[in-house]
Amino acid sequence: MNVLVVDDDVVARMMLMHLVDSCGSHAIVEADDGADAWRQLEAGLRPDIVFCDLRMPHLSGLELLQRVRHDPLLAALPFVLVSAASDSATMDEAAQAGASGYIVKPFRHDDVRIQFERLFPPADANDANDEAPDAVVRRLGIDVERLRLYLDGLARQLQAAQAGVAEGAEGAEQLARLRAGCSMLGLHGAAAALERAPLAAGLAQAQAAVMRQIERAARA
Repeated sequence: MNVLVVDDDVVARMMLMHLVDSCGSHAIVEADDGADAWRQLEAGLRPDIVFCDLRMPHLSGLELLQRVRHDPLLAALPFVLVSAASDSATMDEAAQAGASGYIVKPFRHDDVRIQFERLFPPADANDANDEAPDAVVRRLGIDVERLRLYLDGLARQLQAAQAGVAEGAEGAEQLARLRAGCSMLGLHGAAAALERAPLAAGLAQAQAAVMRQIERAARA
């Protein structure tokens, strides 16, 4: 997994990199502030997750998060903010901006590990209740090729949703259609993921589940 760690405090950054490294075999990229991180992202860096300090010069963690969420290519990127601030107002602001998680300094190994486990649950945990492709084919009365077409369509819809979900009632209807599509195609773990916050992580998990089902259908 590729992990981007952003913090203007070199000691805090090194500590966070060490904790990330202790959670698994990860390729870690560092940035010394939000502006540096944004330059790397604009240049094509595509991490699987970002751990970013909240308060930094030049471009704060919150400002970087807002840029990421407004970029169609990055909108679904799991983004965990790290800060010494533990007041509810700051945490609410982070959640409203689309933060995938929040860690309060001084951070511990378990704080970082929990974020990985929450945002990237094992495939078996997501797929445990999913139907096998042959079972879906029998239930719907279709052939495998038709199932693959449906899965491809659902994958495209999820990809479009990761670029931005509409606000209000329209957004709620869009998510309801995606959940219904996942359930119809036997992807009950993906449907459940779309009901959990943060939405960006749920969409990414659902997309991954669809791709795994496509691979299984290809072998059926």
